[in-house]
Amino acid sequence: MFFLFGFGTKRKELGPGETRTCPNCHNTSRWARVRQYRQFSLFFVPVARWKRRQLEVCGICGTAVAV
Repeated sequence: MFFLFGFGTKRKELGPGETRTCPNCHNTSRWARVRQYRQFSLFFVPVARWKRRQLEVCGICGTAVAV
């Protein structure tokens, strides 16, 4: 019997976020809003998703902050 499965973290872009100053690189820029979740797939079909959360990500250094 042959099973093909996958497990990992996925991110989906939701559009532009707020303009803020990054706590890591100290640059002021437009941040991107993303939804991040853990996913299990079987035969390339998502079966289960958990730990869903929305984040804003710095466009310069990639630091993520929960919204």
